[in-house]
Amino acid sequence: MIIFEEVGEILDVITDEFPKELFRDLNGGILLLPEACQDKGDSAHGLYTMGEYVQDDMGRYIIIYYGSFVALYSDAPPEKLREELRETLIHEFTHHIESLAGDHSLDIEDEFEMAKLRSPHKKRLRRK
Repeated sequence: MIIFEEVGEILDVITDEFPKELFRDLNGGILLLPEACQDKGDSAHGLYTMGEYVQDDMGRYIIIYYGSFVALYSDAPPEKLREELRETLIHEFTHHIESLAGDHSLDIEDEFEMAKLRSPHKKRLRRK
């Protein structure tokens, strides 16, 4: 499995590929946290939160949970990890852009998907 610092470097490379306009008002940037984050609503199903978009008193920022990636992709090839990191960032940036526009369509879609994921026969990851 890739170490924490290497994931940070990969995130830097991925974010450099994104248009700078996406970062507008993302004053807290992108935070890579070492811990895993299991679904706060129902940890009995083993769902992991890979990342989340946060808008609070501290501002707007994206969190990526390194430990969640380790839990799910420790045996995956590095290319798979990069792909999942990129998809997670795209998902969280979509939340950011929708938030700036006053739209919450992806939030609604995420809640719908969570209901499906809580089924015992579904994949065990989510992006928030």
